[in-house]
Amino acid sequence: MPRFAANLSMLYPQHDFLDRFAAAAADGFEAVEYLFPYDYSTQELRARLSDNGLVQALFNAPPGDWAAGERGIASLPGREAEFRDGIHQALEYAAVLGNDRIHVMAGLLPDEALRGKHQAVYQENLAFAAAEAAKAGITVLIEPINTRDMPGFFLNRQDQAHAIREAVGASNLKVQFDFYHCQIVEGDVSTTLRRDFANVGHIQIASVPERHEPNLGELNYANLFNLIDSLGYSGWVGCEYRPKGDTHEGLAWLRQWKAQQA
Repeated sequence: MPRFAANLSMLYPQHDFLDRFAAAAADGFEAVEYLFPYDYSTQELRARLSDNGLVQALFNAPPGDWAAGERGIASLPGREAEFRDGIHQALEYAAVLGNDRIHVMAGLLPDEALRGKHQAVYQENLAFAAAEAAKAGITVLIEPINTRDMPGFFLNRQDQAHAIREAVGASNLKVQFDFYHCQIVEGDVSTTLRRDFANVGHIQIASVPERHEPNLGELNYANLFNLIDSLGYSGWVGCEYRPKGDTHEGLAWLRQWKAQQA
């Protein structure tokens, strides 16, 4: 049975962020993920994990100026020093929080004519990040994101991400497979996951098209969960969706799934 992690950047929006750990544990989650930890001290976050018996599954490296609209800096020329500092900060947090995966966001491409230049920077930065992360036994993740939610994002397709992974050539560089983004951009999610599974480092879920609970929308998650199991995936499955209503009530899908597997 897949192991599910609560994405605290999206779930339990009625609670302050630090109170979402307890809410997730009360709903039976054993792990959490979220976008960024850097507004809080490592000790504060570690205490929330320990007090609630939770595992830190994943967080993102610093993305640049998020409030100003930046969505990662890994592919941005001229930001290499800032990127490297961010990787070191992320690894310092991971050393305390215990996660063995860090997601590195590519950033926005201002003009398609600049793709080659940005890709060269991206690959060089990823090689650096993977080398630094390898010293701590950590996997670096890259994720294709759909252009409807994030117009201009550098990385959109699974095959594109895997080509970059191969070009970098680091064994601890993997690709996130988010069913929501993949379905919007590519479709054929089952075949795509099977094709690329050997180098998938993390999985995330949400309904399509609204990005709500996975029992809604056009994807058959009961079938996809069985596929994840059949492929032998042992990592966490991040519940990165916007609750349609109350998070706890919306988790009926998870309670029903667990009951069926008992």
